[in-house]
Amino acid sequence: MEKQRVCVTGAGGFLASWVIKFLLSKGYTVHGTVRDPSDEKHAHLNNLENAADNLQLFKADLLDYNSLCAAIAGCSGVLHVASPCTTPVADPMVELIEPAVKGTLNVLKACTEAKVKRVVAVSSRAAAIWNPSWPIDQPIDESCWSDKEYLNTIKNWYALSKTDAESEAWEYAKKTGLDVVTILPSLIIGPMLQSTMNASTLTLVKIIKDEAEEMVNNDLRIVDVRDVVAAILMAYEKPEAKGRYICSAHNATTQDLVDKLKTMYPMSHNPKKITKGEDKHKLSSEKLQKLGWTYIPLEKSLADSVKCYKEKGILL
Repeated sequence: MEKQRVCVTGAGGFLASWVIKFLLSKGYTVHGTVRDPSDEKHAHLNNLENAADNLQLFKADLLDYNSLCAAIAGCSGVLHVASPCTTPVADPMVELIEPAVKGTLNVLKACTEAKVKRVVAVSSRAAAIWNPSWPIDQPIDESCWSDKEYLNTIKNWYALSKTDAESEAWEYAKKTGLDVVTILPSLIIGPMLQSTMNASTLTLVKIIKDEAEEMVNNDLRIVDVRDVVAAILMAYEKPEAKGRYICSAHNATTQDLVDKLKTMYPMSHNPKKITKGEDKHKLSSEKLQKLGWTYIPLEKSLADSVKCYKEKGILL
């Protein structure tokens, strides 16, 4: 696809900031949607290389269709990264599910109106992994969808919001013919560009700071933020990209992370007690790898993450 004008939703977030950095470095003109372009927390975007000439921030809200139309007008592609991630929630339907679903549909409708050539929507592993009927010894691939009834039963509202939003996106694409590709990342780690903490960064920081007396030795599926960006850009730029793509590099446990961090940072504190977690399915990124995707070693992701946290004063 030609390098033209691309819109990125949720521009100020952890993943979207890196998406914009990569796009600008590749010569794209970028429209970024944020709630308030004048907010100081978005200063890091305006400081990116080529931002002065090629980045324009738009005041937009996922639930305000007209604001999205203004941001997407003139764009040949849209990378829909924004999604509510509030926890805990008092009213999951109002705070998570409706904004995720309606917001995604508003973006897609605005894309149809603007005659956008391709949309890459960022979903989540959460839209694939919660399926009790999937055989435990079989890695989860793109054919697996999270079971909505099961998610309701276990009250996993975030996973339900991502599953609903992605399934609605595919229904819309089927009805309208809009070219949609979805990326399903696992737990995203790596250095931050933004100044505020995000949920996945908090997971690592809690382990390093020893902020928990006890941790469960869960199976974690991990991927570096820069590798997720690479997957998003492949899905956008490669004409042969189709359907869903699971984006996960490392199957590791909480204990694995603790052990690696102990080796790399002997002075760092670690959880006093790690209790046994449940075995979970591995994730398969074979389809994405066939597209040419490769990933950063876990040790480098951890090293770059901790270096960034120290530079930003999150870790001393």
